[in-house]
Amino acid sequence: MPEKTIHISIASQHLQLREDGQIVCEFSVSTAANGPGERKGSNCTPRGWHVIRARIGEGCPPDTVFVGRRPTGEIYCPELRAQFPDRDWILTRILWLSGLEPDRNRLGDVDTMRRYIYIHGSPDDVPMGIPGSHGCVRMRNRDIIALFDKVEAGTKVLIEE
Repeated sequence: MPEKTIHISIASQHLQLREDGQIVCEFSVSTAANGPGERKGSNCTPRGWHVIRARIGEGCPPDTVFVGRRPTGEIYCPELRAQFPDRDWILTRILWLSGLEPDRNRLGDVDTMRRYIYIHGSPDDVPMGIPGSHGCVRMRNRDIIALFDKVEAGTKVLIEE
């Protein structure tokens, strides 16, 4: 069984899925507008080694809206956005990350999982390739579906500057 890992570059705003070190697929992403950082409340993207703690949304239609990691029953559309203009849209699929490095991204005030940091889908008009999230790693809906279908809980994720 090949070892799969996800590598996210904050500098290039790209995510790569690798199998035994070889790039299988690559996607443009959007990490935090506030840049890299691990502190709770910073709205930054945490660095270092993580693991996919949970895969959420399997079988949900594209544009499914999630709040608190649960589907709301809504399907994202411009009218819904107009109704909730301040919502941070988490759509389609969620890969919930947990830090693997104590005192860097695990436990205490730097715990990635307790910060609810995900790789997740976003509205199609949200720009990719530039920082813009509140700490998560945003992807196009079609891209998060493709990635989600290739990884399992327990897959390691490296987020680097």
